[in-house]
Amino acid sequence: MEQFNNFLVLLDSNLSGSWWFPALLIGTGIFFTIYLGFPQFKYFRSALNIVSGKTTSSDSDGETTGFQALTTAMSGAVGTGNIGGVALAIWTGGPAAIFWMWITAIFGMTTKYVEVTLGHKYRTKLSDGSISGGPMYYIEHGLKSSAFGFNFPAKTVAILFAFLMMITAIGSGNMPQINNIALVMNTEFSVPKWFTGIFLGILLWIIIIGGIKRIASVASKIIPIMGLIYFGGALVILLENYQNIIPSFNAIFGQVFTGSAAMGGFLGASFAMSLKYGVARGLYSNEAGQGSSPIAHASSKNKSIDQGVVSILEPFIDTLVVCSVTALVILSSGVWTEKFDTKFSKTDMIILDGNYSDELDQNSKFVNPDQIAELTKYVQNIDSKVNEFNGTLDVQDGNILNNNVTVIHLRSIAEDVIIKNSNKDLFTGSLQINNGKVDQSKSDSVTFEGKSLVSSAELTAKAFSNGIMGEYGGKLVAVALLLFAFSTSITWCYYGDRSTAYIFGEKGVIWYRNFYVLCFILAAVIDTTVVWNIAYVVVALVSIPNLIAMFVLRGEMKTLSDNFQIK
Repeated sequence: MEQFNNFLVLLDSNLSGSWWFPALLIGTGIFFTIYLGFPQFKYFRSALNIVSGKTTSSDSDGETTGFQALTTAMSGAVGTGNIGGVALAIWTGGPAAIFWMWITAIFGMTTKYVEVTLGHKYRTKLSDGSISGGPMYYIEHGLKSSAFGFNFPAKTVAILFAFLMMITAIGSGNMPQINNIALVMNTEFSVPKWFTGIFLGILLWIIIIGGIKRIASVASKIIPIMGLIYFGGALVILLENYQNIIPSFNAIFGQVFTGSAAMGGFLGASFAMSLKYGVARGLYSNEAGQGSSPIAHASSKNKSIDQGVVSILEPFIDTLVVCSVTALVILSSGVWTEKFDTKFSKTDMIILDGNYSDELDQNSKFVNPDQIAELTKYVQNIDSKVNEFNGTLDVQDGNILNNNVTVIHLRSIAEDVIIKNSNKDLFTGSLQINNGKVDQSKSDSVTFEGKSLVSSAELTAKAFSNGIMGEYGGKLVAVALLLFAFSTSITWCYYGDRSTAYIFGEKGVIWYRNFYVLCFILAAVIDTTVVWNIAYVVVALVSIPNLIAMFVLRGEMKTLSDNFQIK
């Protein structure tokens, strides 16, 4: 598993982790924002009027109302990314990562407007009478040879996109969702991860077998419920920590171009890390440019351009509202720099040669700033004097006897480290360490526990629990995450099965649905870091052909946008 994770990290470093992908993603949004005359602001009120029913826009075909299509797409977008993803962005990129999430969302509103309009326009009715649309259709039928000056293989690219969307549905809309649900349900309610996976897997299958009408019906009911639950709890936390709200905004804006300095247990983040993870989390959260939402919006009975206008609301609600609330709760509570008792993930753990300390003096300054500076370089993959430990780790009754080693977990110096065997008894013996990692022959037979930073949904749960709500705060997050993430998994199966239908026909859909549910169950017990790294890679891969197709069809989109009557 460790080797597979390293491979994913390598792929990600050349995709979303490189400079060109954020530039392509944000650049597309900036281009269309200027090219179409700032539609995210110009048509915002029209979007509210259409979705509220104040103005009507009906087409003869379609299976859902405009509101149902929006809530279905929202249920696909509002999920783990809004709870666990925001926490992950702060953990890796510091507070400044939230700024880049906002930038991605603002320009993503235009990107969403373009892809939904095109996806709806080029939709088709399948042999069974169902409506199917999305980027694969405007890639196939919209990208004509004249756009390139040669015989462009549009059908091949469309099939490639659909295939990548099938994978993305599993790697992004499926696995991270149940993984985070299982983690939080285990932490807050002591429910075994395997039980959560199996129980929700069965429920998932029952819902998705009913197709888009049942999915839309479920989504339109879950979205308001989970909004009330989550925002109610968040409001309590923010009111309790009101004095820290302004400093939280200062931290977000003050470190945008400098990166986040080390503080508390947090070892700092560079500008590149803030940009990378802010953009990546923004994309993962609101899906603008990814090509998934157009598949849901294509089922709407609205006219194409009107449904495109409605979709502007999606990144606004998802990122600028929900994600911002999560970020402020985490930052204002201060838990993002605190260490908590946790079971160490082997993927996120490294054993270093030498003694390192993040002890603070009475003025909250690091006692050993030079050590922190070197560790900060190390966790940011910058050349440093830090060396990984190689040799034998001697352990007695769970305690490490070596005086010259430091355990790093989740980019923080671990404290009170205890090692247990497979029977959960205190381990006594020797462990061979190679390049900071426990030798694979022993890796599965021991577990490390102690205090360190936490990330993902667990960090958000800690923020909600750190105050007047106490342990009930974490339970509220667990319930909200259950609704958020489960609804996301439902919608993403629809994205996957429409893509399957495009390639293999309707007969292939049932096989895909069964495989989707199987992956859902298995992901409940897979390492969290591995799951998130899968998501990073597949999200980037599926976005590239979609963004290119949108740019090629810019003239057509311009005509549609200019002819829109403001409502």
